[in-house]
Amino acid sequence: MQHGRLPDLDKDISRLILGCDNKMTTDDGAALWDAFVEAGGTAFDTAFVYGAGRCEEALGGWIKNRGIADDIAVIVKGAHTPFCDPDDLVWQLQSSLERLTLRAADIYIMRRDNLDVPVSEFIDVLDAEAESGMIRCFGASNWSVERFQAANDYAAANGKHGFCVLNNNLSLAHMVRPVWPGCISSSDAATLAYLAETNTAHFSWSAQARGYFYETGEASPLPEGTEPEACFDSSGNRERRRRAQELAAELGVAASHIATAYVLNQPFPSYAVIGPRTIVELEDTAAAADLALTPAQLAWLDLRADTAA
Repeated sequence: MQHGRLPDLDKDISRLILGCDNKMTTDDGAALWDAFVEAGGTAFDTAFVYGAGRCEEALGGWIKNRGIADDIAVIVKGAHTPFCDPDDLVWQLQSSLERLTLRAADIYIMRRDNLDVPVSEFIDVLDAEAESGMIRCFGASNWSVERFQAANDYAAANGKHGFCVLNNNLSLAHMVRPVWPGCISSSDAATLAYLAETNTAHFSWSAQARGYFYETGEASPLPEGTEPEACFDSSGNRERRRRAQELAAELGVAASHIATAYVLNQPFPSYAVIGPRTIVELEDTAAAADLALTPAQLAWLDLRADTAA
């Protein structure tokens, strides 16, 4: 398992980040979380709204039982619409930390943007929480790069902490229909160029395009309207999937491994949030963690080149 570092956080962050939105009790999640740590995983992703708070409580129970808080990095997310404002951000953060049995959020991420709030107001409150010790570093999810950069420009000009990570969708299959309202993808050429030029860390949600590259033939267990075909199917993505299958056959891996490796091999610090329900699913995804792809292969997979050589 490869790892990276973020500014202001003295912890290793595994390039695969385990999403914790589907385990409602500590007993239900413990075996999977233990297996992730045993595989070298150190980063866990959760949010204030998951399971009406039960998911945070479940993970918090495991963290407390294992005495593992100093050895892992927990991503705490809040400020989802319609509570995307400075005041609601603060009380949700405090509630999340209580549920998670943590003194501070290693990484705090706003789940949405609110264009009615100036970026300065969000940076001011996040910086205050960082200065108080409640947050070690913070980022933004589903923000445009224009607002993201404006926020960091304000922070730099005023001696405040800025965003350390952007948390949008990024996958080999380009999102053609938002998985949820207000979602933003980083798969377009301009955003990818920005991330590379600024060397910005990126945490990708739906990094595997909701299972678009899996070949199970089974009906999707996801809610109607959020299935892979509903959100990612297009002629371009079908060709990306075909190319992933072709390269997978050459390398002796699965197309889903190629799709995961596409995210992890970007020319900037790129991390993938994954959501396995079982240890078998975790082991399958982890098989792609160290799969290296060349820049030429990345361009070919994404239809930016005619050959992978």
